[in-house]
Amino acid sequence: MSSDRDRGRDHDRSSGRDGDRDRGREPLRSLLFVPGGKTGWLAKAEAAGADAAILDLEDAVPAGAKEAARKAVAEAVERAARAPGPMRLFVRINPLDRAAGWAGAEDLRAVAGPGLYGVVLPKVDHADDVRVADRLLAWCEREAGLPEGRIALVPLLETARGLREAYDIGRAAGRVAHLGALTAPGGDVERAVGYRWSPGGEETHHLRARVLLDARAAGSPHPVAGLWADVADLTGLRTFAERNRALGYEGMAVIHPSHVPVVNEVFSPDAGELARCERLVAAVEAAQARGEGAVLFEGRMVDEAMAATARRALARRARRP
Repeated sequence: MSSDRDRGRDHDRSSGRDGDRDRGREPLRSLLFVPGGKTGWLAKAEAAGADAAILDLEDAVPAGAKEAARKAVAEAVERAARAPGPMRLFVRINPLDRAAGWAGAEDLRAVAGPGLYGVVLPKVDHADDVRVADRLLAWCEREAGLPEGRIALVPLLETARGLREAYDIGRAAGRVAHLGALTAPGGDVERAVGYRWSPGGEETHHLRARVLLDARAAGSPHPVAGLWADVADLTGLRTFAERNRALGYEGMAVIHPSHVPVVNEVFSPDAGELARCERLVAAVEAAQARGEGAVLFEGRMVDEAMAATARRALARRARRP
């Protein structure tokens, strides 16, 4: 009789988690929300330097405008396939449940195609929500002639249960990527958890840290945080972004083009940091050539573990400006 641990291994194999979990994913510093009915704003997102845009078919679109917005977003995805650019394209669909009239499933059918990098899934409560979305996406990929797993899935943790089960949600499908905690004043998460937003959002620090650990433990690549709701307060945005980077997040979701350059800068290593990484790698490799496992480098003891971290930062330099 198989144990729970054996069954977990079997599920991991069926989800494609034996190989590279990244599946071609890359770090995304800035993911800018764009209303689904305003696809013309994608040009502004690209001009701002956003690594990704999230076309929002859920909260940003009134009930009576859903069908028109879905059509506009599908056309935007088709244009992205014909003329791909550096900006990745996501679509936040409507929930995959009866209460939403299964609008989310119609969204998936309309937008799944070569121009789509990923789907943002709202109101995720538990791993079964992800598994349903994973199966539907696999069907859409077959219909579109895409390899299974090509489209990334970003579950939004907007309920207390979803936040509590972030680890299981992250493990539920191999396509889950960029999982993180998107806290903000007002909105779904504040209502679900009950915190009261302070000027710097300090009361959500523990929540963001715990979800990040769950995402890392689940193997979900390149977690992102967010949101900063005060459009004009770029100083507060920078501080909040720096705290998220210090926790281990690799990017942030943002709501305004003016936030993109700040977030990109925070989540990009500067020239001094990269130069230090080069010196550290050289020092460790020189020590290894002498048969030494560790070496004193600029006042600190370093070894191969630190060199591996430095090499990772250097490897990313070539991917992003």
